[in-house]
Amino acid sequence: MLLLGDVFPNLSVNTTDGKIDFHEWLGESWGILFSHPSDFTPVCTTELARVLNLLPEFTKRNVKVIGLSCNSVDSHSEWCKDIKTYAGYNEDEKFPFPIIEDQTRSVAMQLGMIDKDEKDSSGIPLTARVVFIIDPNKKFRLSLLYPATTGRNFDEILRVVDSLQLTDRAKVATPVDWKMGDDCMVLPTVPEDQLQKVFPQGVTVVPLPSGKNYLRKTSCPKP
Repeated sequence: MLLLGDVFPNLSVNTTDGKIDFHEWLGESWGILFSHPSDFTPVCTTELARVLNLLPEFTKRNVKVIGLSCNSVDSHSEWCKDIKTYAGYNEDEKFPFPIIEDQTRSVAMQLGMIDKDEKDSSGIPLTARVVFIIDPNKKFRLSLLYPATTGRNFDEILRVVDSLQLTDRAKVATPVDWKMGDDCMVLPTVPEDQLQKVFPQGVTVVPLPSGKNYLRKTSCPKP
């Protein structure tokens, strides 16, 4: 079972872009791996089309994306034509990111992606809708798990990438419903006598009935 902070497995997989060794493919980028129950299914098609349209946003954040579905590379390649059409792309354009084949569910089993309540016509469990975020050090940083019947919100996935990247470089945490540019929370580990040095933009302490000064806000640190 993968735990946050573990080194993500260096998968060696067949994809629509050929054989990929995951660590080599990732290079110095962040990575997002998202899995799908099956090709030629309605929710999956809408999700992958959304990823196509969001690629400039992922590129701005130095993020590579890679999909996985429980079908063959040949099936994926045909499915990609539908996805491009739904996304408003020209069918003849090259599909811009790889999709892993996983007919045997071996990758899905290794990574804990199986939805035991959803099965194919042969009675084999399908892959759930999982999102894994991996950082440039190949560390596993975030996991989101959806059932097969519920489509993902890729705006939320971009939001959590922004949070991870920001909090890696600044001593802040991002509060509920935070979006890039919103105020952040100062980490409890920053001592009072360091606040002015670490946060020259200033810190606001929220008064609470407990009298404890743990809700400390600061403006979003600049890149």
